Amino acid sequence: MNSSILVVDDQLTMRRMFQAIFTQSDYDVDYAEDGVIAYAAARKKRYDLVITDYHMPNLNGIELTKRLRRQPTYNGVPILVVSTESNNDKRVEGRSAGASGWIVKPVSADVLLPAVKKLLR
Repeated sequence: MNSSILVVDDQLTMRRMFQAIFTQSDYDVDYAEDGVIAYAAARKKRYDLVITDYHMPNLNGIELTKRLRRQPTYNGVPILVVSTESNNDKRVEGRSAGASGWIVKPVSADVLLPAVKKLLR
């Protein structure tokens, strides 16, 4: 069975970029444009990995991570933050919230796919 991934980013161009990267892979990928929509999707379906942006309207990536971590079904699910934020304080905030990793945008398939593969092991 293919691993399922939820990609959360408010920028359509970023969602399309993720789609282009994942089209060549064997992953089942769903997309959401903010944390509220992503949280609702994650309550309906258990994903094997969540990839989220940091800055988003309605519910940012850190708050989404905190909410997911409060759900027993998401205790062991890796959450990867992919953001323009490179500030170490933001990374620490992400780790404290329960993020499994952090990649700074712009991101390429050469960086993203190995990270995804490692997190899904």
